[in-house]
Amino acid sequence: MPTTLPAAAAPAAPARPKIGLVGVSKRFAVNNREVVALDSVDLAIEPGQFFMIVGPSGCGKTTLLRILAGLEQPTEGEVTLSGASGDRPANSMIFQGDSIFPWMTVRENASYGLRMRNRPAGEIRDVVDHFLDKTGLTQFADAYPHQLSGGMRQRVSIARAFANDPDVLLMDEPFSALDEQNKTLLQEELLRIWEETRKTVVFITHSVDEAVSLGDRIMVMTARPGRAKAFVDVPFERPRSVLELRQRPEYGEIVYDIWQHLRDEVTASQRASKEAAVAGHRRGWRR
Repeated sequence: MPTTLPAAAAPAAPARPKIGLVGVSKRFAVNNREVVALDSVDLAIEPGQFFMIVGPSGCGKTTLLRILAGLEQPTEGEVTLSGASGDRPANSMIFQGDSIFPWMTVRENASYGLRMRNRPAGEIRDVVDHFLDKTGLTQFADAYPHQLSGGMRQRVSIARAFANDPDVLLMDEPFSALDEQNKTLLQEELLRIWEETRKTVVFITHSVDEAVSLGDRIMVMTARPGRAKAFVDVPFERPRSVLELRQRPEYGEIVYDIWQHLRDEVTASQRASKEAAVAGHRRGWRR
């Protein structure tokens, strides 16, 4: 009697990415000429992933983030966001400079998104208290932004973003204007809060160190027009400490690998900027 073999298990369907980009391009008209900011970007970001984007100045990083935020529309291609819930905002964005309201207190700023969503007063109080505590702002709850340092104002931005419970958190070089000490402290605080929520994060930075310290996966972009040049997976376990991580030999190896991808693109970007400046000078001289 023939032996009946068990049927082979069907391969598991691949998980749908939280954020998907297929063939995304963006062109702008500048002074009667077309500028291509992004060119055919394909990208998949998994749910709960801390995704970093690095690239030279002018490569389209912020344009890409603005497309993800819905502030810009791609000229070509498709952007998808899966698993969005109707009872929470699709995204919250933290910018490079101050983006909090100067006429509101710390507490009023942190609660702004929840108040706009008409959440119950008790819920707002509890959620805001929690994130003010996490960001070290409890004793400054009634202070106004002009009374705070730059680092503390960015803490308010972080508290407001997490309190609003977005589906995706978008961060555009939020720590670039801070001194190294404040930057490191805020990186540590951001990781602690993120560990608690495991939000999907897309974070733009010029700093390779910051990308490796914070991220799960890093996209290296080319000089303009921005394309995906390389993807680098960060193998370090979580939770992690920024300072302890930077003492590990393999940390330096990954930083070096990313810089190897990035170096030619930075050089190309600088060369293009110089050529554009010379061309502009010549046009002005002819006039």
